[in-house]
Amino acid sequence: MPATLSLDQARRIALAAQGLDKGRPAGPVTSRTVGRTFARIQLVQIDSVNVVSRSHFLPFFSRLGNYDRTILQRMSAVHPRRMVEYWAHEASYIRPEHYADLLLWQKRTWVGASRMEPALRADISRRILDTLARSRPLTAAELTARIGHVEETQTANWGWNWNAVKRVLEHLFEEGMVCAASRTEQFERKYTLAAKVLPVLPVEQTGADAPAEAMHRLIDAAAQAHGIGTVRCFADYFRTPVKAAAGAVAHLVQRGRLEPVTVPGWDRAVFRHVDASLPRRATGRALVSPFDSLVFERRRLEELFGFHYRIEIYTPEHKRRYGYYVLPFLLRDRIVARVDLKADRKEGKLLVRSSFSEAGAPPDTAVELAAELRLMADWLGLPDVEVFPVGDLAGGLARAVGTESDYPL
Repeated sequence: MPATLSLDQARRIALAAQGLDKGRPAGPVTSRTVGRTFARIQLVQIDSVNVVSRSHFLPFFSRLGNYDRTILQRMSAVHPRRMVEYWAHEASYIRPEHYADLLLWQKRTWVGASRMEPALRADISRRILDTLARSRPLTAAELTARIGHVEETQTANWGWNWNAVKRVLEHLFEEGMVCAASRTEQFERKYTLAAKVLPVLPVEQTGADAPAEAMHRLIDAAAQAHGIGTVRCFADYFRTPVKAAAGAVAHLVQRGRLEPVTVPGWDRAVFRHVDASLPRRATGRALVSPFDSLVFERRRLEELFGFHYRIEIYTPEHKRRYGYYVLPFLLRDRIVARVDLKADRKEGKLLVRSSFSEAGAPPDTAVELAAELRLMADWLGLPDVEVFPVGDLAGGLARAVGTESDYPL
């Protein structure tokens, strides 16, 4: 019979797998510490939103506290790279060993040049590859100028008005022929040949079994990062097809890498990874990015934590319930609050534009959240934290932060 775990145990397994079950390191955070954290969570999602900080920086703050963000820049832009950019859970930094496996399963033709006239695409591809072979890494705009491509500017569908060079670059990126060598201050990709980013390219996978074997490795990695979860949880981690992921789960169960378990209240088939630890208690505290791997799969989040969460960035302002850039607040083994944050760099403030507690939040929620906000502000180089009078937690949080004078008695 499958082992039975309580929901509390399942939560602690999930938090331990993600490195969120205990307090931050006591000493300085080194490159090795950051590398170990990345190896644990397997990937970090990339997003251009910079309301608080770039999204790939935040998961490391959640787990490590005040760390030097240039460590990640070195890991992703300096040889030998310990993280490379590719499609996974959307655009992501991944571990280099997953690159070849994802090439077999990630097909994002909508972002590239699949609808371009073949002769034009082939001509631009040739010129791009020839140029990158003998140049430093270049942005799409720099490549457009370098190869002398001229095109009438499009104004429809703002945000996706890529010229032909950018569309072909994305096609070559998906095919594994070019990689992102780094990002500019404006968060533009600087492209180069894949062989320059990964001098020892993964061995080309051939044969009828190659895709299945790649899926086995990806799902094993996803299950390690989750600790416990369902087929859909594991498939969602690298955004792989659910049917193929189910086959991989069955294979990993047969191999003894995954163990079927039952969790009361979790009405789907659940599996625990053989390497997953079950701590006796969870003592961590963290503000969690909207793009953090802990919250990737929303149904899992509700089943484990009873926490309903949606990103409201693209929701019209008058329809938002909690705010624009809302971060869940994890305290010990519960998500106890959520706050809408903004880094006001000009004024030197971390703005808490709303703060709401969850049902059953413990009495020390405001005090612990205030300490976490102070830590985040220090990491961001912001001297002050300002709490807006919005949300049921705002008054207590303002007092804990030390700005209670802004509130009426």
